[in-house]
Amino acid sequence: MFLRQAKAWAAVDSLVRFKACSLFLVMETSAFPVVQKQVSVDINGNKTDIIISRYDDHFFVIVTQIGSMGTMLHAKKEGGVAMEPTYNVMVAFGKRDEPMLSACARRLIEHISSSGSSRSLVLSLGLKDHSMETVKAISSIVIENRLW
Repeated sequence: MFLRQAKAWAAVDSLVRFKACSLFLVMETSAFPVVQKQVSVDINGNKTDIIISRYDDHFFVIVTQIGSMGTMLHAKKEGGVAMEPTYNVMVAFGKRDEPMLSACARRLIEHISSSGSSRSLVLSLGLKDHSMETVKAISSIVIENRLW
């Protein structure tokens, strides 16, 4: 998947902006139809690739340390105007016994909702390390490079 996206980005080279950051490289495209950011960073000794995509009705975030997609989660905000919002995180497929993966999705959907967006989140986490430090680092990097 990453190779296909790299080829697509090469085809629209004039539309791509590169930003060099202290710890990672951010590549952002604004080509039709999907706005994306790709980030590569080292987290606890594991090379981690992150792709953030914005669609009309949801955000799609892929985080991988294994070179492929992992556990797929769907998170959305529920609740009415008069009551406190609730957040629903559901494992679509993959590891259902990893609470840190659900915690990551919940933290991201809370941030998306608090910033005023009503889009849901589809999150793929293919991690070697499921520790709290890794999940916090991933959440922070995605929020720092957010498209919402």
